Amino acid sequence: MRILITGFGPFPGAPFNPSAALAKALARKRRPALAGIERATHVFATTYASVDRDLPKLFAQKQKPDIVLMFGVAGRRRQLCIETRARNAVSLLFPDAGGRRPQHGTIVLRGPAALKGNAPFARLAVAAEKQARLSRDAGRYLCNYIYWRALEQVRGTRPLVQFVHIPPVSAKPRPLRRSKKLPTLAQLLKAAEAILIALIAASRR
Repeated sequence: MRILITGFGPFPGAPFNPSAALAKALARKRRPALAGIERATHVFATTYASVDRDLPKLFAQKQKPDIVLMFGVAGRRRQLCIETRARNAVSLLFPDAGGRRPQHGTIVLRGPAALKGNAPFARLAVAAEKQARLSRDAGRYLCNYIYWRALEQVRGTRPLVQFVHIPPVSAKPRPLRRSKKLPTLAQLLKAAEAILIALIAASRR
């Protein structure tokens, strides 16, 4: 089994993007449930051109991935969000890290309003326990865009493709109210590992 784990680099307003660190840490994780599974990582520059250039190459490799698990940061989220669909929408207001703004408000002209993901969302949320919830809104920036483009690559039921939004991380727990406390990278890694193991189990069914 081959798994591709991705994250993003910095972008305007986020000089440190924890999704890249999370992807790399998850690929290095060692435990019996992950033994014998090939894991590759890729960190995309947070640009539309990077996704358009690199994503097709990753799917076209001789050894195609069985699972694609993608992460991206969302500044207003306070827990992992398992995205269940990608919307046919892009923001005309916010430029990517290269300064580019899309020319149209949709990813595909005259395309469907949304593409539904093909992963077992409920099982993933249960696996992550209280650290994750389901979401129907992946936004209108690069996270939604890459999810859409990845789902376009699905043939039949393979590969399993899942995008997960993560909150900004805290270097250490802060003495704030529980609802406002940001998780640490270690806490995100624990939940991400549970999601990955659930995806592996689903892929083997």
